[in-house]
Amino acid sequence: MAGEALAALGHASTVGYLTEACRLVLTETGLLPHANAGALFPEELAALRRVSASQGMMLESLSERLHEPGGPHARCQTKLPARRLATLEAAGELAIPFTTGILVGIGETRAERLEALAAIQAAHRRHGHVQEVIVQNFRPKQGTAMADAPAPALEEYLWSIAAARVVLDGDVHLQAPPNLTEDFGVLLEAGIDDWGGVSPVTADHVNPERPWPALERLREVTEAAGMTLAPRLTVYPEFATDPE
Repeated sequence: MAGEALAALGHASTVGYLTEACRLVLTETGLLPHANAGALFPEELAALRRVSASQGMMLESLSERLHEPGGPHARCQTKLPARRLATLEAAGELAIPFTTGILVGIGETRAERLEALAAIQAAHRRHGHVQEVIVQNFRPKQGTAMADAPAPALEEYLWSIAAARVVLDGDVHLQAPPNLTEDFGVLLEAGIDDWGGVSPVTADHVNPERPWPALERLREVTEAAGMTLAPRLTVYPEFATDPE
């Protein structure tokens, strides 16, 4: 049991274990952890805030329909819209540099995507804490309940990215993963300015079957669009230089 394994490690919860892991990374390596633990309560966010530079949680969708029997979010309490919105709001109240986003192609409508983006924008207007928004395209996986579901059409995905750029304030960075789109240069044309956590040494653990593009290829595509490829930390410079 997960609880027994955690207890053997001296922790009562997964968040407790994650907090300790972040502390060790911070103190022993000097690297800046980014905690992405899903829908958390304020006290959990606060505990992680002391040992991480930034945190995140995908909003995914605010569609109640997706929670109906047979839907992709059925029986998943931590994906309930109210729970996810509460986490996003609590992160803002705690002034946590935050990453969130939507998932495109799991049965939601365009209007529902806009609703989720508008909710993110409203939270950011209140607190100024959303440093980036990910617009991620669904990819079917073998061995899952949606293995036979189609991926969203490229045109629909690009529309969603462009819509996000219109809805969100200009100081919110927009991200789309390059390894989930074949001709990923079109993502720049749609409005993104961040490729996400691309790494030459770490795989995409959520989509290990989709390797990251080589950094040289990423640089070529970025420069062809008139932009510059540059590394960044888990927290953006504008947040790092603002102690409040």
